[in-house]
Amino acid sequence: MAHESFEHVQDDGKLWDEFERTFGFRPNRQRGAGPAIDEPPGSVTIDLSPIFGARDHAEFDAGAKQVDQLVLQSFQRVFDDTTKLLVLDWQHPSYRFRPHGIIEATRWPQWPVTPFPDGDYHVFLTEDMSQGTFGHPWEQTLCVFGNDLVDDLVPTLPFPITRRQPRIVSITSGDRSGADSDTE
Repeated sequence: MAHESFEHVQDDGKLWDEFERTFGFRPNRQRGAGPAIDEPPGSVTIDLSPIFGARDHAEFDAGAKQVDQLVLQSFQRVFDDTTKLLVLDWQHPSYRFRPHGIIEATRWPQWPVTPFPDGDYHVFLTEDMSQGTFGHPWEQTLCVFGNDLVDDLVPTLPFPITRRQPRIVSITSGDRSGADSDTE
């Protein structure tokens, strides 16, 4: 039975439609086909192939659990205790997930979906879809997006970076740090 921190979403079609519009989701099951989403500005995509290349099931499970635990801890640091994340599992039920309602990342059945993409696309993201993770099992990657989550999670993941998207820097009134100036 799923942990109480996971709440099943009855009609997830609208969520998937919004995700597809927002991220240009294009499922592709072929290794080497590249990203399945338009990776957002500032996102960092982590190479999980060292885990997929594990020598045995125990090594694979330990690596997957390590990723899940690091992601959970980051969610708990970045998001307040009232936050519910959307959890989309391609071709499977979707959920709302309270990261602060759980102590340890575990596998099925307590976690019906984990951040580590062990067979399908796994997406954990805020309701406004501005921050989260996108796990791609065929590319063997985890894309982390949203500046707060990138800044907190990426340094903790002990795996190579596959891609890094440039951040969009905006200059607000009165803050011209880093901006070119016409005056001297």
